[in-house]
Amino acid sequence: MATNLAIDIKLLEEAQSISGLKTKKETVNSALKEFISRRKQAELIDLFGKYDPDLSYDHKKARKRKL
Repeated sequence: MATNLAIDIKLLEEAQSISGLKTKKETVNSALKEFISRRKQAELIDLFGKYDPDLSYDHKKARKRKL
């Protein structure tokens, strides 16, 4: 999907230089992936302390394979 955007060229060039990526497209896609990842991490961090753990949960039992 082709999209025309007005991107600050200095920011794009700096991001490309820091990342070592060869194309503007790679740089923008990488930056978007990192942005999304960081936002999802922040959402998870916000959940800490909001839920009580199930102390009876047996994680080893859940890993056992059924033959």
